[in-house]
Amino acid sequence: MGSIGAINGGTKTATLPSLCPELWITGLGSQYPPYLHTPEKFSNLAKRFHDTEKPVLNKLLRLVHNSGIDTRASTLNLETGFCCQQEIPSIADLDSFFRKHGVDVAAQACRKALREWGGDAAEDITHTVSVNGGVQTFPGYDFHVARQLGLSYDVEQILLQGVGCAGSMSVMRVAAEVALAAELLKKPARILCFSCELNTPYSRHFYAEAEASTDEENMDIAGSLFSDGAAAFILCNKYGLDDEDQAKFQLIDWERTVTPGTVHNMGAVIRPTGYTSIISKQVPDLTKKSVPPLFDRCFGRYREKTGQHDLSIRDLDFALHPGGIAIIDSVKEELDLTEEQMRATRQIYKTRGNSGSPTVLCVLDILRKMGQGKDDVVAVAFGPGLATEMAILRRCRDN
Repeated sequence: MGSIGAINGGTKTATLPSLCPELWITGLGSQYPPYLHTPEKFSNLAKRFHDTEKPVLNKLLRLVHNSGIDTRASTLNLETGFCCQQEIPSIADLDSFFRKHGVDVAAQACRKALREWGGDAAEDITHTVSVNGGVQTFPGYDFHVARQLGLSYDVEQILLQGVGCAGSMSVMRVAAEVALAAELLKKPARILCFSCELNTPYSRHFYAEAEASTDEENMDIAGSLFSDGAAAFILCNKYGLDDEDQAKFQLIDWERTVTPGTVHNMGAVIRPTGYTSIISKQVPDLTKKSVPPLFDRCFGRYREKTGQHDLSIRDLDFALHPGGIAIIDSVKEELDLTEEQMRATRQIYKTRGNSGSPTVLCVLDILRKMGQGKDDVVAVAFGPGLATEMAILRRCRDN
């Protein structure tokens, strides 16, 4: 049996210096719910229950059709059932809906990651680190996912809140630090990490608020972008990696930064019928300015850790959170990336939409299925604060 990366340098990847943390993604999975809806389906839902001639709602629906998204993934069929009654679902209704359908979708994503890893979930998972932006009742949804998966009651669980679309990258960062702490104690860490967001059940809330609003300049655009989805991965430290052939990526560098004075540009507030998003028109410009300095720091450390001093930005693949077409285009332009480097981001955005925190992992998952690709991958996501999270990984390949 060969060895990988920083362990010994054999059959899986080129030898990497000992500066590299021995952190391995051993399984990765993404899961979208069964329905894929065109812009017309969302417009038809709005027309059934709302006055679509109201100026702000009319503008929102035009954006639905001009977002660059062909289909959005949804747990709803948009013709019958949830969201299709005259009364708008309450926040309690939305929470109950997530407790059933969100937990199910999250568990499906986790099962994909667990199957690829190949270990015994009930016996070997030591921790879970998860995130969700829309459920506030206790215990957290991570508890219910763990029960569906048959995890041990002794598993240590961490549930993140308040990090928005950057959530999966926040999970990756926290899991990495938990795994390294376990390594110091010479303990194995096999961490199941997952994220799930159900956004389309909030559609009636988005439409009702737009219908009642007269402020076109500060319109909540969430109803034109957001979809439903889940993603999961397993992160192991060196004591938790039982078989080197399990490794799919080595996690080598990561960092989070917040742009001062920008908290008012991105966020969400809770209302009786859902969450109202705050996504200002300045967000594309703020995100494109936040990425280059963070990238320079992470990429500089990455080259030092891996000994790849001649590595350039053209040698990288990117898994960028597809927060919207303006964000995708502005970051691409600022870093002078090629369309090839952005292919997975574009594909997920066009065919599934922005499902919030899981999306960057969905991009990473589809990226590895899009041909040979680059050995080195940058993952980036954005959240309220305005926060930018980045990680750089190296694929583990059979030579």
